[in-house]
Amino acid sequence: MVCAQLKPAVSGLEKDFPGQVKAANVDASTPEAVKAIKELGFKNHGLVVRSADGKVLHKQPDHSVDVDVARKAIAEILGTKEPAPPAR
Repeated sequence: MVCAQLKPAVSGLEKDFPGQVKAANVDASTPEAVKAIKELGFKNHGLVVRSADGKVLHKQPDHSVDVDVARKAIAEILGTKEPAPPAR
């Protein structure tokens, strides 16, 4: 998935899991984000699913992000049925 497509897809995770997921797109160019990117093992950005206390539960690096895989991982973490992917 290209970066321009990632932002609305990540935001869509809140709709897929109402009241259970908070989604945020983070500016990867800030000093804090650059540090976090390195700590996560990413080259320049990616998708991270964290618990409420900040623990990393799922991650996909850089340009290998597949929101459908993230959606499935979130459903497994929450113990819920995976929502149908949005129509494309």
